[in-house]
Amino acid sequence: MPRPLIFLLIGLFFGTGLGFLLAAGTGAGTPEPTDSVHDHSAHAHDGPAHDQLTEAARPYPVLTIRLHPDGTQSRNLEIGVTNFAFAPEAVNGPHVPGQGHAHVYVNGVKIARAYAPWVHLGALPKGRHVIHVTLNANDHTQLARDGVPMEARTEVTIE
Repeated sequence: MPRPLIFLLIGLFFGTGLGFLLAAGTGAGTPEPTDSVHDHSAHAHDGPAHDQLTEAARPYPVLTIRLHPDGTQSRNLEIGVTNFAFAPEAVNGPHVPGQGHAHVYVNGVKIARAYAPWVHLGALPKGRHVIHVTLNANDHTQLARDGVPMEARTEVTIE
């Protein structure tokens, strides 16, 4: 094999490895944390449904959230609901009182829809983060009680 070709292959091998290590060490190229199977890049989330409220029916749903450690940077988000049922089979359908899903935001960025009470928030970067969860109808409108959106917030600091 000619000497220039050998040097090219050696350079590519070590250059790629060094680039990978540099990117991994700085977190470059790390995707936003998500456990959602739903691909949010396929459509916009700024349509009328995402900005509108739907009045919840009695008995009113109640929403609570708690974070549980899962390693040094990851957290498990527990979404507590009463008078509400997660209904993934009805998503994008008409509003049915007492059912729907939740939207999960980290620092104001929607990262997932939740169709169950647990969501894994993986590898949060160091610093302070605001976790915000909304209860949503099947049609994605946010549920409200007397015009006040049903939502919960908590903060976590990753050191």
